[in-house]
Amino acid sequence: MLTPRYFFAGDFRRFYEYFLSRPHRKRNFHKGEYLWEPGSPYGNLYYIVSGTAVHGAEHESGHRKIISFHGPGTVFPGYHQADYKIELSLSMAALSELETLEFSREQFRAMFESNKELSGQVVNWYSMYVNRLLFETVHQEYNTSLVKICNLLYLLTAGQPAGAGLEVETTQGELAELLGLSRVQFTRGLSELRSRKTVSTSRGRIQVTDLAALAELCTSEVL
Repeated sequence: MLTPRYFFAGDFRRFYEYFLSRPHRKRNFHKGEYLWEPGSPYGNLYYIVSGTAVHGAEHESGHRKIISFHGPGTVFPGYHQADYKIELSLSMAALSELETLEFSREQFRAMFESNKELSGQVVNWYSMYVNRLLFETVHQEYNTSLVKICNLLYLLTAGQPAGAGLEVETTQGELAELLGLSRVQFTRGLSELRSRKTVSTSRGRIQVTDLAALAELCTSEVL
């Protein structure tokens, strides 16, 4: 059975050549650049060729929450036709130099309606994304801070592209925002894992040094 994912990559890789053959525009984004203007609804869709982007929400109180990470071989945002008010609070920014293929909603709609394999994968992708959101609502909400951190690190490590190793390259602040924890809570949890020799940390990077030991601290939903 599939487990929840925070890092999405490779979901649409088999359609890359097909995407290249269809009307599109090549777009590159610099680190920190938004893929669309914050405060506006989703418009264009992006197939990520290389690099990583982060999707998050800005609350009117000023708090920010990271929702998911997206790497090579995936499409974001997912294709849909309606505009939702919540989209005005959502944004997506490049975590590194980002190379993409940009499709208008109309261009992607033409592919969606003419390619059954692609439309099926869009549905599958949405089910994976909903599964990630349900996991947080149903399970993570009731876990201790340490268990939340362990679950997240395990899922991020397991969700990395093949050959990426057991490293999570993002800041502790970003991961704290993803879990809805304060930096103090997140730092305390990492200190506990370091004392157990389960992880090591450096600037902008967390390395899982004992995946089996980390798994023992996780809940069954992620294993």
